[in-house]
Amino acid sequence: MTESAREGIDITRILDAPRERVFEAWTTPEHFAAWFGGDAEVPLDRVSMDVRPGGDWSLVMVVPGTEMPFHGVYREVVAPERLVLTMKDASAPAGSDGEIVTATFADRGDRTTELVFRQRGGNLTPEQYAAAEDGWEAFFDALVARLASS
Repeated sequence: MTESAREGIDITRILDAPRERVFEAWTTPEHFAAWFGGDAEVPLDRVSMDVRPGGDWSLVMVVPGTEMPFHGVYREVVAPERLVLTMKDASAPAGSDGEIVTATFADRGDRTTELVFRQRGGNLTPEQYAAAEDGWEAFFDALVARLASS
């Protein structure tokens, strides 16, 4: 795929934790706030998660000089195997669902989990997808650290 044809993000990570713990890190506000945003602050009192199909989620990421709100709706919740959710920020087109994020968690049988992450939607330029991918990689680095410390 050429960079100009880029329409999303695909990341696979092997995490040193059982998939139930990884799923919990994605679906519990205190865990999610600890890793989403990487080095940015995500105040726990500004995280809301109604983890069920049709349930809303939202958070605010605080970076020096600005706040970045994100929100969306859970489309699929299959514990501890799969999450599908929409994700929008302030730049998302009006009337759009935003980006669609799919995270699957595969038990590898050795207390490790394969996380397969996919983001689609076509709402970002190729350059924005590249920047967002770098952001997700940093978030997942923070997730690895969170799983190691809990």
